Amino acid sequence: MRLLVTGGAGFIGSHFVRTLLAGEREGLAGSSVTVLDKLTYSGNRANLQPVAEHPGLTFVEGDICDETLVDQVVPGHDAIVHFAAESHVDRSITGSKPFVVTNVLGTQTLLDAAVRHGTGRFLHVSTDEVYGSIQTGSWPEDSTLAPTSPYAASKASADLLALAYHRTHGLDVVITRCSNNYGPYQFPEKVIPLFVTNLLDGRTVPVYGDGENVRDWLHVDDHCHGVTLALTRGRAGEVYNLGGGTELTNKELTGLLLEAGGAGWDRVEYVPDRKGHDRRYSLDTTKSTRELGYAPRVPFERGLAETIRWYADNRAWWEPLRQKALVTR
Repeated sequence: MRLLVTGGAGFIGSHFVRTLLAGEREGLAGSSVTVLDKLTYSGNRANLQPVAEHPGLTFVEGDICDETLVDQVVPGHDAIVHFAAESHVDRSITGSKPFVVTNVLGTQTLLDAAVRHGTGRFLHVSTDEVYGSIQTGSWPEDSTLAPTSPYAASKASADLLALAYHRTHGLDVVITRCSNNYGPYQFPEKVIPLFVTNLLDGRTVPVYGDGENVRDWLHVDDHCHGVTLALTRGRAGEVYNLGGGTELTNKELTGLLLEAGGAGWDRVEYVPDRKGHDRRYSLDTTKSTRELGYAPRVPFERGLAETIRWYADNRAWWEPLRQKALVTR
């Protein structure tokens, strides 16, 4: 299979590409990959360095909003795996335009090209944040979308566009919605790498509000496993939730990271809460388990320990990125 992977130099996309070319993605053995990535502040060619010389990899630097370029790149691919997105909520609050342009118009540009060139499958990677906050229970895929942040609203818009192209044009669209990802190569503005790198440098870590907001944690490899299952087994026009099964308050997560770093609560700085901060996310993965055979495989304790160790061992990767990150949240 020949795959076009957008955002393939980012955190999740690069993990998908590295593991696919290493033969670790079930049902995709022998596939070749074209990565299309704009290399914005969080896109990084170094994320693909382990497979840079692989004969199955082609890299194209460019914008998914560039209709001419997209029209040149899409033909000849059997499927598009669309990871590319502006994804940091804090940045969307201070400036939402890049999120609307990339996440909505960029997706529309790709969808149009996929229709024109008869692409076999369009796998759109989305987020649990499109559902909004839930006090108890978990969101199934048919829940009403109620995004809170500009980021989540832009992703919900892209989801609806993708489903509309399935219904209007017959495009083979599948959508995945994941919970909070963690793992190696994550840009150090997201909470786990931010806290880990701050603690490694003897800094404080910022906790929003009362620290009681709840998130479900999903290892990036489990996410890519779910994306692979949806790509190879999913039904056209369907949405699949991919959760990690580990719900923690931000305060509980902070405690684990402090303990791992040998630090105390004196290293915590409570900061004003994020505007419109959703209290709790939780995904019902019953459908993904039933139809795809999906289940997370990386225990959180092991995954977190390995992630912390990776950042401790790879200062040369993350230190140059610090100035690009939002180190105050």
